[in-house]
Amino acid sequence: MALLNILEFPDPRLRTVAEPVTVFDGALSQLIDDMFETMYEAPGIGLAATQVDVHKRLIVIDVSEARDEPLVFINPQVEVLDEALDEYDEGCLSVPGFYETVQRPQHVRVTAQDRNGESFTMEPQGLLAVCIQHEIDHLDGKLFVDYLSSLKRTRIRKKLEKQHRLRA
Repeated sequence: MALLNILEFPDPRLRTVAEPVTVFDGALSQLIDDMFETMYEAPGIGLAATQVDVHKRLIVIDVSEARDEPLVFINPQVEVLDEALDEYDEGCLSVPGFYETVQRPQHVRVTAQDRNGESFTMEPQGLLAVCIQHEIDHLDGKLFVDYLSSLKRTRIRKKLEKQHRLRA
């Protein structure tokens, strides 16, 4: 397995809309394993392929305390089951060091494929539902900072750009 480089806001590649996965092979399985290793090392609870500069509709998630419940969602689609919104303080591996309150539907239905291409459906709630929606946003070229005011978004962008300059 290998650690992958995580793109950071405001990298324009994070705005790329991901393409559907059509080939389920060893290369895809290796990418999934590498994404889990990268996510756990970061550490995070979710990672979209877009964040590692692979523009395929693939996300990996593990919201368990013990980090022993890995979930793979390929070509995921979300249907909102309850319009009620819940607030969560969201962070993002592509926006390191920042946490902001975002409102999202609290109960959704997700249809996706697993690493073997088998379709499945689940109805997550709470943190898992929020995480899935957050990661699917990445596949659509959207970041959690897009839910914030332009003032907050600009402040975060400027701070991260400064950090990038200092590391260069």
